[in-house]
Amino acid sequence: MRDSVDLLVIGGGANGAGIARDAAGRGLSVLLVERGDLGGATSSASSKLVHGGLRYLEHYEFRLVREALAEREVLLRLAPHIVWPMRFVLPHVPDMRPRWMLRAGLFLYDNLAKRVTLPGSEALDFRRHPWGAPLNGAATHGFAYSDAWVEDARLVVLNARDAAARGAEIRVRTAFTSAQRGADGWTVTLTAEDGATQTVRARAIANAAGPWVMQALEDTGVQAPDRIRLVRGSHIVVPALYEGSQAYILQNDDRRVVFVIPYEGRFTLIGTTDVPHDPASGPPRCTPEEAAYLCRAVSRQFRKPVTPEDIVWTYSGVRPLHDDGAENPSAVTRDYVLKMDRSAAPLLSVFGGKITTFRRLAEDAATQLCEALGQPRPAWTAGATLPGGDLGGRTVEAFLAEAARRYPFLEPARLRRLFHCYGGELDAVLGHAQSAADLGQDLGGGITERELEWMVRQEWVRAPEDALWRRTKRGLHMTEAEREQFARAFQQVRQAA
Repeated sequence: MRDSVDLLVIGGGANGAGIARDAAGRGLSVLLVERGDLGGATSSASSKLVHGGLRYLEHYEFRLVREALAEREVLLRLAPHIVWPMRFVLPHVPDMRPRWMLRAGLFLYDNLAKRVTLPGSEALDFRRHPWGAPLNGAATHGFAYSDAWVEDARLVVLNARDAAARGAEIRVRTAFTSAQRGADGWTVTLTAEDGATQTVRARAIANAAGPWVMQALEDTGVQAPDRIRLVRGSHIVVPALYEGSQAYILQNDDRRVVFVIPYEGRFTLIGTTDVPHDPASGPPRCTPEEAAYLCRAVSRQFRKPVTPEDIVWTYSGVRPLHDDGAENPSAVTRDYVLKMDRSAAPLLSVFGGKITTFRRLAEDAATQLCEALGQPRPAWTAGATLPGGDLGGRTVEAFLAEAARRYPFLEPARLRRLFHCYGGELDAVLGHAQSAADLGQDLGGGITERELEWMVRQEWVRAPEDALWRRTKRGLHMTEAEREQFARAFQQVRQAA
């Protein structure tokens, strides 16, 4: 355990893990601390999309959309196992936005940034096209366009793994408690899960604490240079509403949009809401009002109505949006702002941001931090795959076909699930197993002893929920009794690992 580093990163979400990775790759000694699990808050509670943000065009955020669309192509290239193309269907509801406006918006969306891997938009006649079948017929026409899906919690973990491979130290369940500033560095107090404290020295601090960015600033004794607005986004999961890999983006009567997305093979993910969140109310939860709102939005346009009784799972996250003064939470910018305080030892704070642009945010942050420390180094992450992202020049389907020949005992659905977790590291996880028995006991939801050992040793899994709801979503496929059984088995595997 280090007691002196160039850079302390507070927060193990997408931004914090991205900054740690980028800075470590530029030669800085880095320590990242996360008081809970990696990606345990906002970064695992997103809509799971790498997208430009079609609706942001209405707010004239062209630079943000352009940057996000460019990053979409970058992430598709660097992490094809956890980021993949998805086609979105946009029904045209005449009394909301006129067709010309949708067509113009999609033209901009297609052309603001260069598309390499994704097809452009197209008009659809739902009376003839099969994608109109799940809809109730109120909309006879619409459009289709491209964006991408991301396994958000795994994106965080893979950035942390690459940071560690480049020399960073990652400490989960370790809280940043306080810091005293000097002319040449920070004296920082950290508190472990068991209550033990440690003092470390850091030449600079990156405050990427997300919803807790203001609290972290208070703990440094530095006056906040800006403000954030906490906005809760809730999602519901219901049994699959339709067959097919296409997602839907529905215009709601309040001019917001709601996504309807195939999820985990057997389910449909619906979200999200935009509700001001009071931290005094406790951790974010999907309220009955939010659940009813999402059900109504889908039932208004889908053939199969959705009721709160259909919901099998909900999750909520708090977006720490940079406060730009907008009255409507949906209109608050999703852009990020970096504030660097160089009055003594450097302190960089992150306000806002979205998961799609986390790499660009991290690149900007690392550049500023290196310059502040007098160690300018070139950016590098745009061309470096994340762990598992190197498929040896093969397409995803070619890689899967070859893996099926190596592991014939794995049924296709399980193999694909493992690929979308581990990609090119599949052999390392499975250890060149020759049979299902070589993977050890199935602990529930298809997670074997071998896979759990990997997550404990390589991915900082410290509790059953880390494995069931963040590294994977297998908890969704298990009964409460099975999850309890997994928790008992988990303790044995962790102790052995």
